[in-house]
Amino acid sequence: MVVDDHPMWRDGVSRDLEAAGFRVVATADGVGAAARRAAAVQPTVVLMDMSLPDGTGTEATVAVLGASPASRVLVLSASSERDDVLGAVKAGASGYLVKSASAAELAEAVRATAAGQAVFTPGLAGLVLGEYRRMSSGENRRMTSDSGRRAAAPPTLTERETEVLRLVAKGLSAKQIAARLTLSHRTVENHVQATLRKLQLANRVELTRYAIEQGLD
Repeated sequence: MVVDDHPMWRDGVSRDLEAAGFRVVATADGVGAAARRAAAVQPTVVLMDMSLPDGTGTEATVAVLGASPASRVLVLSASSERDDVLGAVKAGASGYLVKSASAAELAEAVRATAAGQAVFTPGLAGLVLGEYRRMSSGENRRMTSDSGRRAAAPPTLTERETEVLRLVAKGLSAKQIAARLTLSHRTVENHVQATLRKLQLANRVELTRYAIEQGLD
């Protein structure tokens, strides 16, 4: 589903995605319309603008995920402002691209988002990782100050699983990790799935957050 208040941009992006092999199941021009249509069509990926006539992309992300919890939101915005990026991610967005991305880059980002990966325009990933690191450090300090409280020991990962997890946290795709570690793509995916099961996490976004919290990035 494509959410943008500019008809020409919305239609152009929809055409590019359909030319790349995707099926655009709905479009919307605002927060209310996005929530209603997401509830009706349950899209796999929602491409979200940050500036909408009846609210922000952050508000629309919350509304869409409330109506369609299994959807993944990929922001496509002209803004690369810190507050916009962090607000979208905290609202549940899986990734954030600026509108200077090419049609090919957008198609690849949508594929990666559908596969559960976190996708960011270069430069923005570091901003998000830094914020999660800061938040994690604050949480660790609070837990340390509570006498008698101890964090549960994390599940034991193999050396290879830890290595793959560290590269996932850096934003590398399975194909890039396979090339880096001289492994097959299938082997990398097997390690990722095994790690998800051990940590009881749902997808790569949660996996990335876990890695940051554990200082593996």
